Amino acid sequence: MNLKSSVGLLFFLFTALAKAQTDTTRIKSYADQVMVRMNLDTNIDQFIFTEGPEDKQLETILMTNNKTRLSFSVDYRIISATLSITPRFLPGNNDNELKGTSSYTDFRFRFFPKKFIQTVYYKNIQGFYLENMKDLFPDWKEGKDPYFQFPNLRVQSYGGSTAYVMKKDFSLKSIYTQGEWQKESRGSWVPIMDYDLSIFRNLIDGQKSKETQYSFGGSMGYFYNWVLGSKKRVNIAPNISLGAGGMFSSSWDILDDGSKANRENTEYFIFKFSAGLHIGYNTDRFLFGGKFNVNANVYNETENQSVQNNNIFGLLYIGYRFPPPKVVERNYDKVQKKIPIL
Repeated sequence: MNLKSSVGLLFFLFTALAKAQTDTTRIKSYADQVMVRMNLDTNIDQFIFTEGPEDKQLETILMTNNKTRLSFSVDYRIISATLSITPRFLPGNNDNELKGTSSYTDFRFRFFPKKFIQTVYYKNIQGFYLENMKDLFPDWKEGKDPYFQFPNLRVQSYGGSTAYVMKKDFSLKSIYTQGEWQKESRGSWVPIMDYDLSIFRNLIDGQKSKETQYSFGGSMGYFYNWVLGSKKRVNIAPNISLGAGGMFSSSWDILDDGSKANRENTEYFIFKFSAGLHIGYNTDRFLFGGKFNVNANVYNETENQSVQNNNIFGLLYIGYRFPPPKVVERNYDKVQKKIPIL
């Protein structure tokens, strides 16, 4: 299924389920439990550069060569932490001869004070390849000829987002981290602010280059949680959001003596789109399910040049909840007295 088909399916589910919205709900909290999860996911970062008039557009698509990640997460009360790695023993991570080597690290925290959800993250990606070789080089043979590779292209991102749930009895936490379980179907509008600092570094033919991008924006999303079954243990939760923002970019070449040359400063208007679908099964102890999310940021460099950064994310998870060790509960209570927001 391609990107356009996936987005269309998610939008159809979103609109169909939103019509079934009810007015009452109950939420079961697992804040007093520790939840550990193991996740297996595909997380593809993609940059699409489009150049030329609409009837003669030329696309260049850069992608990372790590398709399957293993991550572990721990949740307790309002804190959620996840550490992700890309082990080489997983299928799909070993075609380095054709696509080169990529590395991917993602570390993020989520906090849930009141009706807010605060996310902060750090992401480090290195190693890209030219995905659409056949479009640019007709004689290229897939599976036999290597892709053009950019092993020194590195992207580091430091960022976060702040979301606010407008409906009192809607649990976004039940979709994000499964720290709660919503027992009756409900939907909510969710305004989101996001902010990011990304640093691009590259080395081509001995020439170093660097670019920093400061971006910020706002989106309005709608999330719906459809709860099924006689025991209310299954949920289907689609979401969609649209937004816009700005980006300030500064790029330059680094000479041998460390000085900067060919410096350029530019500003861009960014269009944002995201959609997702979560399907899960939940009991008080065991839980499992899957997610699919698409995020896209698009901006025009010139009248006939545009850049699109896509993140396509799919995940399968299995988890277990248990009462916290007394030492953890006691120390958390001490910290909470000093920091009431926790």
